[in-house]
This record gives sequence, structure tokens and C-alpha cells, in this order.
Amino acid sequence: MSGPTRVLVVDDQTVVREGLVLLLELLPGIEVAGSAGDGERAVELTEQLRPDVVLMDLRMPRVDGVAATRMIKAARPEVEIVVLTTYADDESIFAALRAGARGYLTKDAGADEIARAVEAVRGGASQLDPAVQRRLIEAVAAADGPPRGGRPDLPDNLTRREAEVLALIARGRSNAEIAADLFISEATVKTHINNLFAKANLRDRAQAVTYAFRHNLAT
Repeated sequence: MSGPTRVLVVDDQTVVREGLVLLLELLPGIEVAGSAGDGERAVELTEQLRPDVVLMDLRMPRVDGVAATRMIKAARPEVEIVVLTTYADDESIFAALRAGARGYLTKDAGADEIARAVEAVRGGASQLDPAVQRRLIEAVAAADGPPRGGRPDLPDNLTRREAEVLALIARGRSNAEIAADLFISEATVKTHINNLFAKANLRDRAQAVTYAFRHNLAT
């Protein structure tokens, strides 16, 4: 990455939108590319302004945030989306992530959290509000909960250590915490994560959580 991260702010409430623009303009490493009041305008401005990241509300007139996210990712897959919304229900979370959002924050997020999310998604990672991550884990566990009993053979040629790292990711542990739990270095943790992501064709930690529960590797 070079230069500041250019962000497009999308929210149908003028006061919220203008407040976010003022907030982002104060954050180092971030440049506000523009703002939009609905999803249709967001799609148009993304094409015109080519931001790095779109900070996207969900419930908006004309075209909502999920549809706008889907259209932006189809036309400009290099543009990353961070959802910033009041809603943290399962339907909203899954719809946004399926549409291509890489970050999901609620509107009580502070400036530091927003800045971290913008930086994370531009760097190719994901950033989920802790409450959203818990709901994602609970929903996946409820929908795809493994049967009780023995542990299956490891899928996709994962090693035992990679499976252990994956299980800790599913519990919401950071790389530093995983390293401490397994008595290995953070560099080794990153190597295991890169290997298991490549083997399982995973893009980010949110997908890893889903994968872990589906394959009975989360415990």
C-alpha cells in the first residue's frame, strides 16, 4: 500500500454522513474521497472516484447497502467494503458478508475501530465487530453444528497443528494469543495460517470460522 487510504462514506442520514466525513478527515492515513446518501449514488461515485474502501450503511432508500456492495464488488472487486450500521442481526450480517463486505461494524464503534477496520480491509484482511463475530459463530454453529462423537479426519490435508491454529481462530483468538497458547512464535502462527488458508481456499478469518465449524474443528 502507498499513500493514504481513500474512503467513500455512504449513509442516508445527512448528520451521520457529515459526522463520519469530519471524523475520517481527522484520522491519519485516511483521505475522504467523497460521500453518498444512498446505494445507487455509492455505486456511481465508486466508479467515478475509485476509492480504496467504501464505508457502507445498510438500510437506505433506492438501493440498500447489501445490493450496493454486491454491485460495487462485481464492477470493482479491488474496492473493499466496511459495513457501518445500526443493525447486527444474523440476516443483515450474513447478507453483507455474502455480498462481499470484508468488515462489519456497528455505529457505536469508535474512531480507532473504524480506522483499524479500514486499514485491515485495505490490507486484505477482515475486521468484524466482536459482537458481530460472536453472532456469526453462534449462527454457524446452530446451522452447521457437528454431530457429537469422534473427530473426523482432517480435511484438505491440514496438519494437526494447522487444525489447532484454526480452532483457536474460531474462538476469536489473536495471533499473539494463539502463539502464547501453543508456545510458538507469532511468525510460526502466521505461517500456519497462510498454509491452512491456502489449503482450504480461505480468504480471511471470517471464512475460517465458518470452515472450522463446518468441519468440526472449532473445539
